[in-house]
Amino acid sequence: MSDGQAHHAPSGSVIRAQPDPAREVVRVPLPTAEGEFEARAFACPSGSVHLALIRGDVADGRGVLTRVHSECLTGDALGSLRCDCGVQLRAALRVIASEGRGVLVYANGHEGRGIGLIDKLRAYVLQDDGLDTVDANRHLGLPPDSRDYVDAAACLAALGVRTARLLTNNPHKEAGLSSAGVEIEEVVALPTSPHVRNLGYLRTKERRMGHVRPAGDGVPEQLPQALDVTALLGSVAAADDRPYVVLKYAQTLDGRIATRTGESKWISCETERRASHALRAACDAVLVGIGTVTVDDPQLTVRLVTGASPVRVVLDTTLRVPLTAKILADAVPTLVVTGPLSPPERREELRRRGVGVHVVDAEPPFGVDLAAALGVLREAGVRSLLVEGGASVITSFLRKRLADRAVVAIAPTIIGAGTDAVGDLNVASMRDGLHLVGRSAQLFGDDVVLAGDLA
Repeated sequence: MSDGQAHHAPSGSVIRAQPDPAREVVRVPLPTAEGEFEARAFACPSGSVHLALIRGDVADGRGVLTRVHSECLTGDALGSLRCDCGVQLRAALRVIASEGRGVLVYANGHEGRGIGLIDKLRAYVLQDDGLDTVDANRHLGLPPDSRDYVDAAACLAALGVRTARLLTNNPHKEAGLSSAGVEIEEVVALPTSPHVRNLGYLRTKERRMGHVRPAGDGVPEQLPQALDVTALLGSVAAADDRPYVVLKYAQTLDGRIATRTGESKWISCETERRASHALRAACDAVLVGIGTVTVDDPQLTVRLVTGASPVRVVLDTTLRVPLTAKILADAVPTLVVTGPLSPPERREELRRRGVGVHVVDAEPPFGVDLAAALGVLREAGVRSLLVEGGASVITSFLRKRLADRAVVAIAPTIIGAGTDAVGDLNVASMRDGLHLVGRSAQLFGDDVVLAGDLA
């Protein structure tokens, strides 16, 4: 029987009805950025098609690391920052691949927690008007979560999964799978480092839907640590003509960002560097000057935490960026803001590589016109910008009064001569100095991180 009701055996005991079986229709190896999986497509009882990605031997069915991932076109395929779905999908595949044994069931028909793509986008409009994700659904006459997990349970049964170690932050998913016949051996949290654009959404899920805190405890060893450092960023209120700008740098106790030979790795401790990556994950874009690119050759990605890498921005007046630079070697979006005298053929070469090149006026001695550069970024949709250096760029933003907030990591190290974190600001008296207001101080490992708004 398959009507979903409990049925009575002749002895009077109650047994749980089994769901209709899922029918496997095809299987094929599927190489991904997270490793190779075996993909199996299942025709499900409801008529939908679910996709299972399997790593290793799950035939014994016990203690299988399992992720049931709800379809999210905007997050999974388009990289939307309004949710954490895409980040969670890739994190789940990484941890399954790392363990060497597990399964991810991609649940089609779960878009927008079951309300469909169109209504999800309608809910987004309401969220932009001030409603949270729960009230937006209700305003549309829809439940906050209308998903069921019968099809996913049928797929797991067809794969032979008898007990699951479930990767989820959602207690309703655990309950739904359990009621559909999946024995949950353990719940493993799948935390992410939040972005300022999805922070309210994640907190609503935690507060009103019982989800685990996105950057909570219980992270399995295979996942990078997730951190919520959004409080360091302050209000994140973008202006109409430029992004909200946060200066972030690490310095020694005596105010140096590099030794006299230019060495800067590593001033800060690993814990603070992890927090720096979480700050990148929280912002739309991260910006450095060409000097930082040529000397340090940074990646400017999110590697030490689970999160989305921001757009990378380089200020390069004459297009000196080396074609071998790490920022040109991967698929993370990169923009270069340059001056009118930069070589046109170099601009075209970078564009052929998929790098966005924007030409603005030059402004000696700062290089490119910073206000114009920020205007270009705002037009491109950048609302929050993390400026990481180097010293001349930090100084330029401060002199032009184009920074809203500063986040400074102070290492308990004294090196004497070296590169100053901030250059000359033409300040003659203490009262003319730039002051931090609304300050906070926090310890990250050995380092003190001081944050505050620039008055």
